[in-house]
Amino acid sequence: MAVLSLVAVMTVAGCDPAEVVDSALKRTAHTVVFPVANINMPAEPARLATKCILDAASQSELELLARDVGVEAGTSTKATIREIALRPAAQACFAANGVPPVR
Repeated sequence: MAVLSLVAVMTVAGCDPAEVVDSALKRTAHTVVFPVANINMPAEPARLATKCILDAASQSELELLARDVGVEAGTSTKATIREIALRPAAQACFAANGVPPVR
């Protein structure tokens, strides 16, 4: 029944199934990245930083981050988030959104 509902929504909305999967993956990864970003900054800048990090992440990195859903991010996950945050694309996004740069 749930699959039928999802297919109906995608058909009505005209969504590309790959976009739906990508969006769900980013939302899941967001639940992992946001708490890490929120450790060092208030909620709104952390939300913007999280979006920048997710936009700069590759598909395989999003999948890796999403695997930690429901658990506290460990050392490896935090290192992945930091690595992505240090990329020029993420840094440019931070600057455009008034998010302090990661050092």
